[in-house]
Amino acid sequence: MRLRATDAPPTWPDPEGAAHEPNGLLAVGGALNPAWLISAYRHGLFPWFGVDDPILWWSPDPRGILVPDEFHASRSLHRSIRQQGYHTRINHCFSSTIDGCAAPRGIDTGTWITPAMRLAYCALHQLGLAHSIEVYQAQRLVGGLYGVHLGGVFFAESMFSRQTDASKVALLALVQLAKDRGIELIDTQMPSPHLASLGAKSVSRHVFLSVLRRLIDRPMAPWPRPAC
Repeated sequence: MRLRATDAPPTWPDPEGAAHEPNGLLAVGGALNPAWLISAYRHGLFPWFGVDDPILWWSPDPRGILVPDEFHASRSLHRSIRQQGYHTRINHCFSSTIDGCAAPRGIDTGTWITPAMRLAYCALHQLGLAHSIEVYQAQRLVGGLYGVHLGGVFFAESMFSRQTDASKVALLALVQLAKDRGIELIDTQMPSPHLASLGAKSVSRHVFLSVLRRLIDRPMAPWPRPAC
């Protein structure tokens, strides 16, 4: 389905009807303003597209999720925290965190976090809906993650690491925050072996959407306000 940017926000097609190939593609076009993004997440959708692509909206099957109580924190992870002197902050510098996630990794020089995507999530951050968890070594930002919190769900968008286990430390901090704030589900979007090793699992799109409908209107505890 092709969407118009003038729709504010659109009437989404049924996510259960998303394409099998490419897995989960539901709609093309539209806008990345807060109203669109909030509506998309509420319907179990997320944007993901390349620099030269139109906006693409996805609802994959299966869906990657992490239940906070099922996160696996290994002994080596706790050892890294002690030995590396890591400490975490919340919403201390969202813009630097999203830039860290957008930076090239290894031989891959591309990124799906386009300038338009960056602006869109910074706008959500200023509304108190997008959040960052940052990992520091002394005063140096060495890892982190960002995502969107709605109801009882945290929609994790991306994470990065510049030192051993730094992104895992950010995820551990997110899990602890989720328990404190009544977040029952962390959406990891696409399943991956790395996340599976930390306790994430795959569920069908139908199951994900059913849980989402149950949790999306839960009251939300406030997060620390944006610092930069």
